[in-house]
Amino acid sequence: MSKYPSTQRDAFPPELPAVARNSREPRKPQHGIKQREPLVFFIMRLNLKAVLLILIVAVVVITLGVYMRCAAFSFSPDFVRTLDRPSARQASGSGDATVLQDIECSINQEYSVHCKRDENANEVYLPFSFLRNYFEVSGAVSTSGSEVAKFNWMHSTAKVNLPRGKYDARGVFMYFENYNVEVRDRVKCISAAEGVPVSTQWEKRGYFYPTQIAQFALSHYSKNLTEPAPRIRVLEDADANQMDWSTPKTSNMTRIWHHKFNTSVVQFETAPGFEGAISIALNQTLDLLLSVDLLLVTNSSSLMVTVQNRDTRHCYNLHYIPADLLLSVQDSNIYYGLGGSALNKWRHITRDLHIDVQKGIVLGDKRSPLKIRRSDLEVLSIGFLGLGFYDNITLSTSDHLAHFYDAAEWFVHNQDPKTGGWTNPVRRSLNGFAELRPGWISAMGQGHAISVLARAYWHSGGDERYLRAAAAGLQPYRVFSRDGGVLAQFMDKFYWYEEYPTTPPSYVLNGFIYSLLGLYDLNSTAPVKIAREAGKLFAQGMYSLKKMLLLYDTGSGTSYDLRHLSLGVAPNLARWDYHATHVNQLLLLATIDSDPLIAQTAERWKGYMFGRRAKHN
Repeated sequence: MSKYPSTQRDAFPPELPAVARNSREPRKPQHGIKQREPLVFFIMRLNLKAVLLILIVAVVVITLGVYMRCAAFSFSPDFVRTLDRPSARQASGSGDATVLQDIECSINQEYSVHCKRDENANEVYLPFSFLRNYFEVSGAVSTSGSEVAKFNWMHSTAKVNLPRGKYDARGVFMYFENYNVEVRDRVKCISAAEGVPVSTQWEKRGYFYPTQIAQFALSHYSKNLTEPAPRIRVLEDADANQMDWSTPKTSNMTRIWHHKFNTSVVQFETAPGFEGAISIALNQTLDLLLSVDLLLVTNSSSLMVTVQNRDTRHCYNLHYIPADLLLSVQDSNIYYGLGGSALNKWRHITRDLHIDVQKGIVLGDKRSPLKIRRSDLEVLSIGFLGLGFYDNITLSTSDHLAHFYDAAEWFVHNQDPKTGGWTNPVRRSLNGFAELRPGWISAMGQGHAISVLARAYWHSGGDERYLRAAAAGLQPYRVFSRDGGVLAQFMDKFYWYEEYPTTPPSYVLNGFIYSLLGLYDLNSTAPVKIAREAGKLFAQGMYSLKKMLLLYDTGSGTSYDLRHLSLGVAPNLARWDYHATHVNQLLLLATIDSDPLIAQTAERWKGYMFGRRAKHN
């Protein structure tokens, strides 16, 4: 019986049955076969792998030979184009293939761009990198789950914020609840002495910029109205809430009754050096808003907070000291100055520990600062050094009203008593205009500040200090720019409040409208006499706005200012984010002024953000 299966036996060629079945049987000579027997045996004994290797070598040699002669011979361009990458329909597996050919696109007969052409559909495809720069648009490929990739074309990435209803001078300011002023790169830090942002926008050393401080205040006021109530953890109030403080033998702390405040406070006195500090150990995440009532007695006294990055386990030591220091960094120690006059005065301190750590990291490593998320940080300890008193220590998720009132107090204490203005202590250069010297006043800054003070006056139940400062802030609206105010006049007829009091006037649109909102806010919240004065200035400004508004319309966007009329130069086109601000401002004004010009212009300008244009003749 054969050892091979029947299928293998039957597979042998029928013309050689004897050879396959019994190789030992003598072969009989056959006509026509005898001459081929040596060749057949030679092939059967060859190593098939060697044959395959020889064939591969031969193909490579022939290919190289053809390639070396390619300079003298090439396929036709049309044939090469047909070998180009498959079309979208080919890639998706659909039927007919679309062949895209290379083509050079001449752009205004100035330069060329490499494009693709679909001859059958009579279409030419330009690269989006060219379209993005040529038309100032943006786009990105996106995929959603298992869906096919989609390309999103955006004429403008700026956002229009529709009003929730009629504008309320006591409520949210525009859409400022979305602002996070303190995280901006041009904010150096939040001053520990004043509790307001320090700007580096036009001066790297840092300065107090009234417009930015007001936006900081208005954003926190608006967040207080739109966000859920904060989570607050009371750590120590010397009464119902008392912590177990770690007190070295050479230091001491006691809870004493304060007759003026009619409550208990904590008194501390420690030995020199960090090892003598009294402290409490914590394990607190997310609740990074520290509030404390503090009185320091000596220059060596300080408040210390240790915060850890939970990912890297790196610790940062925040020191709040009684010194005229803005911000200083030494290794992992970050110092904030409470001011040289901070001694022997009770003050309420509110610090966002996440912001304080982040700004310290940026100052310590400006080239590649580490970006830390709020959720990455954990408060490990709070301590006190030197001699002093403290009370009401809390950690919370937010304290928006504390930030708001810090800014309101700054406006009360930093107003020029002669002019009623909040001056800008830096130079400002606008291309084509005379340079503004330090001490100039901005109508936008005045309007923002009045919006802050009007809300502080109302929210505080009528604190007259805020009202007096807001009323005094109206003075620059009546003084021409050349005389130190913010007033300009267009064509000797229409009065305008200048964001930048330049010579000649620049007529910046968004700053002017912000200055009007400040007037409206004071008119809505102040007693009759002051309200009437603010209302008169508001009406004067609205009249000019309606007469001049269409001068800013370019048919496809808006102008930032009117320098093309003041200087006789090309228009200064507004970026899309400024254009969106124009739209948002007009939409808000339309809720308090029924003139159809405002609403209609806002809708037309909104259409420009989606690629619509004014019609040709």
